[in-house]
Amino acid sequence: MDASSRDIRHDWTVDEILAVHDRPLLELIGEANRLHRAYQPANYVQKASLLSVKTGGCPEDCGYCAQSAHHREVKLSRSPLMPVAEVLTLAKRACDAGADRFCMGAAWREVRDGAEFDSVLEMVRGVRALGMEACVTLGMLTEPQAERLKEAGLTAYNHNLDTGPDYYSQIVSTRTYDDRLATLQAVRDAGIEMCCGGIIGMGESVRDRAAMLAVLAAFDPHPESVPINALAAIDGTPLAGRKKVDPLEFVRMIATARIVMPRSVVRLSAGRGSLSREAQILSMVAGANSLFYGETLLTAPNAAVPEDEALFAALEPIVREVAQETPATLTLA
Repeated sequence: MDASSRDIRHDWTVDEILAVHDRPLLELIGEANRLHRAYQPANYVQKASLLSVKTGGCPEDCGYCAQSAHHREVKLSRSPLMPVAEVLTLAKRACDAGADRFCMGAAWREVRDGAEFDSVLEMVRGVRALGMEACVTLGMLTEPQAERLKEAGLTAYNHNLDTGPDYYSQIVSTRTYDDRLATLQAVRDAGIEMCCGGIIGMGESVRDRAAMLAVLAAFDPHPESVPINALAAIDGTPLAGRKKVDPLEFVRMIATARIVMPRSVVRLSAGRGSLSREAQILSMVAGANSLFYGETLLTAPNAAVPEDEALFAALEPIVREVAQETPATLTLA
């Protein structure tokens, strides 16, 4: 990859990012694809698997989340922390299916030291022993807890910003934006990769989306992983009535994230199941190079496995053509 550090900036303003986002679509995608090929393997799409290891009963009131204890109309079966052996069995199954990153989520407000956290550490060790990357999302955590996760071999910690700082209070009231930033700093200080992105389609403005990307791009280095989610409007949550995001809005967000953070892995995350095969491929042309594989993302529906198999079958010749390079086998890991 022939790339120059001149493209890596940590001083993006919201107005600059808005200007990037609002370029003519083909120009925007073209620039995003150029940077993608400069900084990322052109023919590589990582498959990641996501498992809810503790479901429901979260004391946070995130307006999009089915697992919040505040949203009593949501039909969701709560479950305690899964046994370590069961989690590792499912991780092995995901590994055998081709995933090389296994993500585990627990519906907690924050990590608490004790037997449950010790179990999560065992899960991390077990996933790493399978030769997979291990990622967890557990809510807020302290620096000592981040250090213990690092010692266990954790690859990445997911803690999304959700949206820009000005709109955040419209979505969550039980913790602040600064709370989220403090957890991200603890992750970074421990030497763990940062997995941090957000959600579009919650009623925010395009400026709010640009503001979120500006916060992410201010980290030095940039987050290693940036998941871009489209709202999965779940019945019983405050955001249940929101319309689906237009697929081209999703593509614009992917392309803008790629331009602003060229070295980050940009992940197609929640909401992907509502996109057509062609819209998903266009997102990859625009800079996405990872997706979550499997029919459920924590509690939200995801693309069905047969649909993904058809997507992967279609990808190789298309990526070869777009990359304008000597044909090479598309790697789906």
